[in-house]
Amino acid sequence: MARPLLKIQRYFRRKPVRFFSFILLYLTAGSLVFLHSGFVGDSSTGENGGRDPLVASGIGNRVASSEGRGVGMMGRVVKDTRRPTPRRYGPPWMKGAGGKDWEGRGVDYTSSWNRALKGRNAKDLDDGRAKYIGCYIDDTAKRALRGVSFFDYKKMTVFRCQDNCAERGYLYSGLEFGAECYCGHKIQAPNTSESECIMQCKGDKGNLCGGANRLSIYRLELSQESARHYGSAIFKGCFHRPDNITLALPISAVIQNMSVEKCVDMCTEKELSLAVLAGDRCLCGFPTPHFSLHEMEDEDMCLHRCHGEEFESCGNDEYFVVYQTQVQDNRCMDRRFLPTRSKQLIALASFPGAGNTWARHLIELATGFYTGSYYFDGSLYNKGFKGERDHWRSGRTICIKTHESGKKEIEAFDASIVMIRNPYKALMAEFNRKYGGHIGFASQAHWRGKEWPEFVKNYAPWWASHTLDWLRYGRNVHVVHFEELKRDLFSKLKDMVLFLGLEVAENRLLCVEGQKDGKFKRSGLRKLDYDPYTPEMRTSIDELVMTVDASLKKRNMAGVPKEYRPTPR
Repeated sequence: MARPLLKIQRYFRRKPVRFFSFILLYLTAGSLVFLHSGFVGDSSTGENGGRDPLVASGIGNRVASSEGRGVGMMGRVVKDTRRPTPRRYGPPWMKGAGGKDWEGRGVDYTSSWNRALKGRNAKDLDDGRAKYIGCYIDDTAKRALRGVSFFDYKKMTVFRCQDNCAERGYLYSGLEFGAECYCGHKIQAPNTSESECIMQCKGDKGNLCGGANRLSIYRLELSQESARHYGSAIFKGCFHRPDNITLALPISAVIQNMSVEKCVDMCTEKELSLAVLAGDRCLCGFPTPHFSLHEMEDEDMCLHRCHGEEFESCGNDEYFVVYQTQVQDNRCMDRRFLPTRSKQLIALASFPGAGNTWARHLIELATGFYTGSYYFDGSLYNKGFKGERDHWRSGRTICIKTHESGKKEIEAFDASIVMIRNPYKALMAEFNRKYGGHIGFASQAHWRGKEWPEFVKNYAPWWASHTLDWLRYGRNVHVVHFEELKRDLFSKLKDMVLFLGLEVAENRLLCVEGQKDGKFKRSGLRKLDYDPYTPEMRTSIDELVMTVDASLKKRNMAGVPKEYRPTPR
């Protein structure tokens, strides 16, 4: 044994380089083995493809806990939840174990409040985001909340469940077994004693997340602009019968035991974006000038019970209930670079957090041309903003995103669309982006720490100076207020397209309305449980608002919207 080792020692002594090469190869091999074992150990990410970490990877992953009713109960629950799932409309991520059973009418227990609520304080009942309803029985064969479900066995929290249900437009969120989140529009199970919902949340030991087959249910306080969903379909409202129904909605069929699901399923299979319920008739189509969805009626006009689902409204012969399916309206999806080099450079200028990315999304869909950027953001490029990689002077894009506000930078453009947003909203949006990414949120530590006051001190004056500089140095300035664009998207976007020197395609604008959110919309539910602005901050920002208002009016433009203006003290 000694002789072979001596030979190896002499081999490496003669050629030191060989020795170091051998050590390097050895370390590399060890690193690869370590990385491989890390990936194998984290199997939960593989199934979800890196998407929402809450998307269910199968309830079979549930680990028996000392909390609850023991291993026997767990075995029964796992077995029950593996039943075949009936087909549901919507994207694959909505077809989890909890999004399966809308069959059967059931009983609506939505108005039933738990008697044990008297023991909870006001903060528990209503924190501004959601209101606690109580503890409810959850049968695995017939769920209390029958919408989408999510599971996270390491990081589930009450707020995380609420945020995900609200983002999809559900009215209720429920937590079970410390790690399971269920969403729904109505509660279809009776309530029970509060003592049965005592399992701690996996991601927040200070809060309770239901129990074994027991749901802690919250009613979500959605913001007014949040879309109302029914499963994967978006509720658009109640509308009067169009004059020419054949042109407006070319596909029609009578459906026995009509329900929202049946009509949405039919129109989804026909690859049409509108599902319209008119009594026992289901009609399908796209938004067109014949049926633009611009004149909404009072929802009471559509209150006509569906024959197949007693808790749903199916409209009648004169007033139609309209849902938007998950079918993509492709009439506005084609985008390309300008065929010839543009003779002028048009800026899309805004203070950070004022909706520049959203405006780019709208402009690209409305015009069919890519927008450019003064910068380069790889995440935006990967999301489809292909003009992001072009040099801003290339002339191949319809307008150029910029947050610059210096005289030299502004005068480089021949014209500009200037986006202005309520500074209180814009500052918070930019703070979230800075510390949480394009669709993430800053942590409580950042809001409560020194970062927020310092941010407001530096960024609030910039909000005002940015607009003032563009009004002073900009040539041919078209001002767009973020809030007015949200309220009246069709006409405001039409004005922007005309300003860009293009003809307006009405069908394209109607298509944009159905896909206005894009890929960078934050959830409408999440908000702080306190006002982050101190009285001193508000005094300073209010003065800046009035300065911008006066500057706009001096140039014969409309002043800032009323929601910007300071309230009398």
